[in-house]
Amino acid sequence: MKATSSRLTVGSLRELSAVGVVCALSATYSTTLVCASSILGTMATVNGGSVGLMLDIVASVFILIALFVAGVVISNGVDTVIAGRRKELSLLRLVGASSRQLRDSLVNAVAKVAVVGALAGVVVGVAGSWALRVSLVHRGTLPVAHYDVLPPLVFVGVLAVIGTAVGATYIGSRSALSGAAVSGTTRVVRSWLRDLAAAAFIAGGVVLLIGACYLGEKASMSGFVVAFFGSAVLAVGVMLGAGRIVPGLVAFAGRLVGGSPSAVIARKNAVSDPQRTTRSTIGLLIGVTLVTTIAGGMQALTKSVHSWEGLTPADVRHAEQVLSVTSTVLIAMIAISAIIAAVGFVSTMSLTVIGRTREIGMLRAMGFTGRQIRSMITLESLALSGTAVVFGLLLGIVLGAVGAQSLVGGMTDGFAIGLPLPALLAIVGCTVVLVIAASLPPSRRAVAIAPVDALAVA
Repeated sequence: MKATSSRLTVGSLRELSAVGVVCALSATYSTTLVCASSILGTMATVNGGSVGLMLDIVASVFILIALFVAGVVISNGVDTVIAGRRKELSLLRLVGASSRQLRDSLVNAVAKVAVVGALAGVVVGVAGSWALRVSLVHRGTLPVAHYDVLPPLVFVGVLAVIGTAVGATYIGSRSALSGAAVSGTTRVVRSWLRDLAAAAFIAGGVVLLIGACYLGEKASMSGFVVAFFGSAVLAVGVMLGAGRIVPGLVAFAGRLVGGSPSAVIARKNAVSDPQRTTRSTIGLLIGVTLVTTIAGGMQALTKSVHSWEGLTPADVRHAEQVLSVTSTVLIAMIAISAIIAAVGFVSTMSLTVIGRTREIGMLRAMGFTGRQIRSMITLESLALSGTAVVFGLLLGIVLGAVGAQSLVGGMTDGFAIGLPLPALLAIVGCTVVLVIAASLPPSRRAVAIAPVDALAVA
């Protein structure tokens, strides 16, 4: 067996199961959108129109967003695997393996998992699209025509998914495997230049968003374009400054979970590794922000429509129906990003608890009960996910309101803020499920190990 085989590098491909799930979800998503675009393109050819081309453009944007979130999640997962196998990887370095060999082995392992996951996603996406198309043709919703079962662009999506996984792995493992020994992620790499760039991007994004509101108030069609670029610039700033922003927010949230021994340790664990804290929450933050932005923006548009003068009740109902359908479609298209981020969060929590086996054994030896250990892990998960959700909700509501203002500010009195109660309740409910899913399995695994056996883990 080679010293740098994937079996020695990652232990088992099961450690990369989250990567496979993320790739499968991304491939299913891209395949479904490509097939839907192909179906609508064929329908447009038969009936006339350009709806297929419009969906091509929209689908490309949403696929790129999903791939970006997938890249963040995969990079987080790989970083956590490296942290959990730091001793084994350092030993490989001592016996002569170079950092490049370890990185290439890790990339090869991820590529294998990504290929399997992506192909599985293609099968699910093609089968689901085919079944839906047959059903719609049978009901007469779609015309009888020759539809492509497997559009060529599906393979472009597969390559993009695999390329994202490989690229994220290479980037995520480069710093950890570059030294003479495998390094841990005990701190976020910070520099005044990075902080300055983050502050500049955030300030620039805020200025652009204010400008978008002003243009919207003047009924300029360029307002929404400026709002889009302002949101993108602001997002880049938040990503650059996440190493300072996220741990501080998590530390504040940790103070709200209580003062019991389990809560105190959970609060310290949540911020003990700022790099892990940032990486485990940033994907979830992005997903929640995207969903809230769309839901809040559509709600703000609906409130604006109700304030317009000269509309008949029929016009208002028609506008509400159009906005409701559009909101549902857009949220359904963007929700996959939040699901991918949730999968990554659950995986990160699981691997992190496994990496703290000795610490948990010490707590058990000091008198902590199984219930206290489970409470500690649950509260840590709550502090991390709760921070991402609350910050994402606030950011999404603001961005959604700015987007609505940039579109219809000239026709609306005041500044409409959308608070979509159903979407907010759904996000909070999903957060509760996420906390349980992220804490229950690893907590059971943690308390199942005898304290003596846990302390024996090096």
